[in-house]
Amino acid sequence: MATTKNTMIKTAIGLMLCLLIMGCATTLPSQEEKNMDTKTAIIETNKGTIKAELYVKEAPITAGNFISLANSGFYTGIKFHRYEPGFVIQGGDPKGDGTGGSPNKIKLEINPKLTHVKGALAMARTSDPNSASSQFYIVLEDSHFLDGNYAVFGKVIEGMDVAMNLRAGDTMAKVTIQ
Repeated sequence: MATTKNTMIKTAIGLMLCLLIMGCATTLPSQEEKNMDTKTAIIETNKGTIKAELYVKEAPITAGNFISLANSGFYTGIKFHRYEPGFVIQGGDPKGDGTGGSPNKIKLEINPKLTHVKGALAMARTSDPNSASSQFYIVLEDSHFLDGNYAVFGKVIEGMDVAMNLRAGDTMAKVTIQ
């Protein structure tokens, strides 16, 4: 019995050495690599805080744009300019009237796995599919008729009650990324 156990241990050690020497051993992702796949947006409003998971891996262009704007302080003090009961609360326009945005426009990024369920974060745009910049909305009720036309890039994980209570004119004190 001891001989069989010793043989198994030697075989396992030999296999591990072989894999390491040949360079074919896999490594576990570092914490930094894991953190690249999971980001949380903290949207502090005059009515409370909303936390949203950002789909960095599934919507890298759109989530990356939002993260960049948040990290630059772009959203600080910006109002939510549009409220449609049972549909969306929308903000991110520095003009405050729905006609403005950041200087950069991003390509429409549709991932069929990301849909307009209650709490989804998505980018607003004009009739030009590649015109999204800084305006985003939070879906207040499932709105699947938007699927395939607007880029979903996140979902509220805490504070949906806050999102439901926001109205046009309410403000974002700041948006930070964790």
